[in-house]
Formats: sequence, C-alpha cells, structure tokens
Amino acid sequence: EPNRKAAFGSVGRRIPYRIVHVISQDGESLGNMHRAEALKLMDQHDLKLVLLRENTEPPVYRLMTGQQIHEEQLKRAEKKKASPKPGMYIKELSFSSAIAKNDLETKTKQIAQWIEKKYHVKVTIRQTK
Repeated sequence: EPNRKAAFGSVGRRIPYRIVHVISQDGESLGNMHRAEALKLMDQHDLKLVLLRENTEPPVYRLMTGQQIHEEQLKRAEKKKASPKPGMYIKELSFSSAIAKNDLETKTKQIAQWIEKKYHVKVTIRQTK
C-alpha cells in the first residue's frame, strides 16, 4: 500500500533505507549516516527513531523519547480535528424578510439540527418591497 500514510511513531529497527539523515532529540542535525550507526545511536541514548520526512533524499529521522512521541501524536490529532474534513457539507437556506412567524420558527429549528450535525449553514435573507 504505497499511498497509505504511516502513523506518526517509532519505526523501531525497521529502516528500509541505507543512508538516513538523523536529527537529535534537541533538534540539532547529526548529519547523514548509515542505518546501523543510527540504530547504534538510538540504543546508546535509549531513544526511539521517528520518520519525519520520507520524500527527501536521504529520508529524515529524529531521535525522540516516548514522551515526545506521545505529545507529537496528540498535537497532530488536535490539528486533524480542527481542519475541515473533505466533503464538508454547506447547507444554504434563503427566505424573505416578510416571512411568517411559524415559517421562521420551522427554519430556525432546521438550522439548529444542521449545526448539531456539524454542517456549515449559510442563511440568505431577501428583502421584499
């Protein structure tokens, strides 16, 4: 499944690339190194390797603690919740300014239902002469 986006987390010892670019847990670049060196460094400091950018040459990995990985996963989850979902529905409703009271109440209830379902609602009021 080449199009599947991997979840953010430790790659463990599964690094498919021979040469990788490694960033320390402090954010400093440690340069390009062979995957064996990266794994040795990971074991020495008791850290985990996390893939940051796969589409670069060489791929970028970062050494992180379990706590840092968890915090980053939470940040990404919050960001994903905040972004609009594909296929977001926009409901449009238009009525005249001379609308009857009962009709207005009915349309108001409909708008409230749409908002509960997380739809975006656009209301247009036409002015009558």
